[in-house]
Amino acid sequence: MPPCPSDYQMIKEALQFRQLYLGIAPHRFHFLKFILEGYDGLAILSSVDGKTGTVRLRYPVEAEGLLFEVLSALAPGLNKYAIS
Repeated sequence: MPPCPSDYQMIKEALQFRQLYLGIAPHRFHFLKFILEGYDGLAILSSVDGKTGTVRLRYPVEAEGLLFEVLSALAPGLNKYAIS
């Protein structure tokens, strides 16, 4: 039996990813990528501009709460405006 249209909608919604753009200290990109890889399926990190530290996170909607908890905990170490 083929899936009904509502099944397609549920599948489509399950595959929806949100995007978040952040500015981080450029030298902290690999650190953030390493941490996110430890949370399998939490987010995909991409560099938008390596010189300025602009990054893009793509994440499933259902992972938003955990992602924001992780980012909040890491924020002080990722801050590109922090004085070293």
